[in-house]
Amino acid sequence: MRKNQTCLMNIRTNYPRFSVTERKIADYIIKHPQNIIHSSINQVAEDLNVAESTVFRFCKRIGYKGYQAMKIALASEVISSEDNIHEKVEQGDMIETVASKVFQSHIQSLKDTLEIIDEEKLQLAVGMLTAARSVQFFGSGGSSIVALDGYHKFIRTGLQVQAVQDTHMQLMAAAQLTSEDCAILISHSGASKDIIHILNILRKSNVKTIAITNFAKSTLSESVNIALYTSSEETSYRTEAFSSRVAQLTLIDVLYVNILMKLGEKGQTALEKMREALMIKRL
Repeated sequence: MRKNQTCLMNIRTNYPRFSVTERKIADYIIKHPQNIIHSSINQVAEDLNVAESTVFRFCKRIGYKGYQAMKIALASEVISSEDNIHEKVEQGDMIETVASKVFQSHIQSLKDTLEIIDEEKLQLAVGMLTAARSVQFFGSGGSSIVALDGYHKFIRTGLQVQAVQDTHMQLMAAAQLTSEDCAILISHSGASKDIIHILNILRKSNVKTIAITNFAKSTLSESVNIALYTSSEETSYRTEAFSSRVAQLTLIDVLYVNILMKLGEKGQTALEKMREALMIKRL
């Protein structure tokens, strides 16, 4: 379990790698956290029709000494959470109610992501990016928009950056990178076929790789040099990927600001050149 990661975040992050039985327990905890808080391990095992030892092993699997330790952590998390933060949008909600729920959910995603940021990995990523000959952003589907935003931000630093949306062009671009370059791969699931294909090409050339994803136990996160994580919760009208996009964009901003600071005067000069070039676009 990553530092500062809550019980529910940890379960959601590792969910893709759980067995069928583990997913059954995970689903129960996510949907009925209050039941866990007020139930013994025997009651939970009976509700799920599994052995107590199976529940115990699950608790160990997600980083706790046992059921009691997980229950205490979960109780603290549920009790301290703000009311209605993850309240689902329902048919018949007023426009202002929907707006409030969407905003609150985005805010919570940002808070949760901030809680699980690994400062050491973030520092390594900044160093890797500033030392690279060039930086290439990769993302497919909704993540391609985040990749383009990364390009839009990073080009201001003076670093050599690129991002393309067409998947064929992405494969071609990946094939031209070397060990002197760095690639940022963005995928909510960490299991996108397009991104994994690109990753395989990058690895053949020993390209330095950074992932921005929601899942620690995914093909992408386990295969890159550095993985940075977001945290988001699914609701009926908003998928996890939709919610995590806000956190992904914010992580890009965090990298951008830190890189600009690390570059110092060189970065400020590049930024001023960019601002000066854009002046002709203003009335």
